[in-house]
Amino acid sequence: MRLSEIARVLDADLCDVRDPQALVTAPSAVDSRDVVPGGLFVATAGARADGHDYAAKAVAGGAVAVLASRPVGVPALVVPDVQLALGLLARHMLGHISPAVIGLTGSVGKTTTKDLLAQVLERHAPTIATDKSFNNEIGLPLTVLRADAMTRYLVLEMGAGRKGDLTYLTELAPPRVGVVLNVGAAHVVRMGGGLADVAAAKGELVEALPTDGFALLNADDPYVVGMVGLTRAQVTLYGRSAGAHVRAADVRMDEGARPSFELVTPSGRARVELDLIGEHQVSNALAAAAVATTLGLSADEIADGLNAARRRSAGRLEILERPDGVTIVNDAYNANPESMRAGLRTLKALAGGRRTVAVLGAMGQQGKASRTRHAQVGRLVAELGINVLIAVGSGDPVAMAQEAQSANMGVTVHLAEDVAGAVRLAAGLLEPGDVVLVKASSEIGLSACAHELAGT
Repeated sequence: MRLSEIARVLDADLCDVRDPQALVTAPSAVDSRDVVPGGLFVATAGARADGHDYAAKAVAGGAVAVLASRPVGVPALVVPDVQLALGLLARHMLGHISPAVIGLTGSVGKTTTKDLLAQVLERHAPTIATDKSFNNEIGLPLTVLRADAMTRYLVLEMGAGRKGDLTYLTELAPPRVGVVLNVGAAHVVRMGGGLADVAAAKGELVEALPTDGFALLNADDPYVVGMVGLTRAQVTLYGRSAGAHVRAADVRMDEGARPSFELVTPSGRARVELDLIGEHQVSNALAAAAVATTLGLSADEIADGLNAARRRSAGRLEILERPDGVTIVNDAYNANPESMRAGLRTLKALAGGRRTVAVLGAMGQQGKASRTRHAQVGRLVAELGINVLIAVGSGDPVAMAQEAQSANMGVTVHLAEDVAGAVRLAAGLLEPGDVVLVKASSEIGLSACAHELAGT
């Protein structure tokens, strides 16, 4: 698009623009380091930095102009609200191309499922998918603006921190296919405090689907199944339940904690052998398979894509190997009770007979039930027979440690004040051959602990 056309769509003022007919030919970016020649730099004001301060650097790096809320001394499209303008631009661009828009939400597993689905679809047609976890009111429009007339599939991870978020995102990019993975205690405080509130927020995705759309719902999650009545779209159930339209049979785990299963679809069956660790990945793979089935791929085509898929996003059950045989499992991108349980079970399965160490920090946004939920994690550590627990931080992690200790099931419990303390403590405790899980909500910063221990 030309700058003059973008200005018209956004009702923006052109400031310091010498050539209004200059073309924007590349994707937009909110980080000046990600700018590519021909792109648009979007100046957002965050908690740590204001993009307006990097406008000149972005233009020097090749940006045609800056989308800004004030003049910045370089070519700019000035609007009252940069976030709203970015969304409006994405919606306008989407109206001029016609990909199949696939919206995907859930409390856990969104990014992994999105990565699996993208790797299945891109083998068959041009596919654009959310990068990393850019799933909010900024990240989703940036993903849309990466698409073009050649894009056939647009896979959009949609995050919801509060009620109304998915309604907004689906207005920017109306999906024809919507997937709900699960309902869990993530962002539960901001959504109202209970799982029913989380379900209501996640249900906004299926409510937005058109009558000729497709709602793909997890048959194994009662809150998700309860969304059947919210949608006008055709419903397909996926899961391990016998009544699911797309399901898994004969699930097995190999010695590396990688699952395999027989994929059963209405059109056929095929064997899937995932290169991801954790039995919970079966559900993520089934969600991707349900979308692909809806889009017309055969069971064999889906299985081929899933079998070839690899982990794309860091910080999610990322395996880091040390020369002394210590295996670090970095799952510190985020945490809630559901993902904590999955991570601990994966640790136990991966270890086999090796010694297990869990370095666990706080789970954010758990509200009044936070202490209880952390204690439940501590109880699970003991029940699974994890050998060593290092609980990182004050408050709720202490409750986790106390519960693991009081269970009297043989787990050795340590407390660390902070990430640096956890690194020092773990470094002194680790023995050759140990398997270590590092997990907490992202704001705790435990991913740095995982990389420090791994020497990466």
